[in-house]
Amino acid sequence: MSLGSTTVDGAAQAGAVTERRGPPSPASVDLYWLPLGAGSGGRCVRGSGRLYEALVASRLHRPPLNLLHSALIVQLSGHPYAIEMAPVWAMDEPDRGVVSQGPVGAPSWGRSRLFRYEIRCWRDGSIPDAATAVDSPQRISTDPAAARTVLDLVPCCPLLTWGRDERRTGEMWNSNSLTAWLLARSGHDTDAIRPPAAGRAPGWDAGLTVAARDATDLPDDVIS
Repeated sequence: MSLGSTTVDGAAQAGAVTERRGPPSPASVDLYWLPLGAGSGGRCVRGSGRLYEALVASRLHRPPLNLLHSALIVQLSGHPYAIEMAPVWAMDEPDRGVVSQGPVGAPSWGRSRLFRYEIRCWRDGSIPDAATAVDSPQRISTDPAAARTVLDLVPCCPLLTWGRDERRTGEMWNSNSLTAWLLARSGHDTDAIRPPAAGRAPGWDAGLTVAARDATDLPDDVIS
């Protein structure tokens, strides 16, 4: 499915397979949609995002949509794991579950901390600014095996350059690409996932495309 240019109305959301999070489950995978640049310190990100979306909307002759950033909370064995891709400078917490890092803007820029992102899988952690999430969380799964697979896949995600299209998918790689890649590679039905109404998630299709291409390149002990 495409999240990059499709506006999803309330009826379509109601018909999706995903559901709002209910009572605590022994295992679960929950998806959060956060406005781009939510929370303190995001004014520059919000401004540049709005400009980018205005240009895209003008080129496609459609109204501007709300740009969204996605993250996951995986619950397993009594512990929540916060999974997110973000700039390395966005959080000062020393023990935040950093699994890997990659460059932002251009591969060579990644030598500077200002142009690096990190992928977190933070046990007993949280998603910063989760209070700003829109129509979230969406419950994707309550299968313990699926939850475990998502966690096992986090270190395997390609460390492509944020903001570039190095795999020629047709759109940039970013935080939404990580989320889509993890859900697709762990066997979840990504066709059933919908963003909030009037929102879009640039980079989502890039994650799905790369996941499909990389299907045979993962360790045997992660995906059978």
